[in-house]
Amino acid sequence: MVIVATGRLMVGFRKWFYNLSGFNKIGLMRDDIIMDDSDVQEALRRLPENVYNDRMFRIKRAMDLTMKQQILPKDQWTKYEEDHPYLTPYLNEVIHERKEKEEWTKK
Repeated sequence: MVIVATGRLMVGFRKWFYNLSGFNKIGLMRDDIIMDDSDVQEALRRLPENVYNDRMFRIKRAMDLTMKQQILPKDQWTKYEEDHPYLTPYLNEVIHERKEKEEWTKK
């Protein structure tokens, strides 16, 4: 019983922190705010076109809202349950390939 309560408490805390972060209020997802580097650039290149276009729309809309110092109406905020890692699997693959290549060139 304690484990179940702790699990629910953690989910509640995650949702609270997710909303506190603020990026969801301008329509962004977690993977939209990953810092850009060469690995991220390669992962973005591998995204399906429709997923990439959706990301660019969210980022442009967020930039526009930020410039206007506005947020989306609450019913348009990105919800914790709807925020799925669309870039992370590609990024993990790119990082794994880079590390594998580095190991191979060491030999």
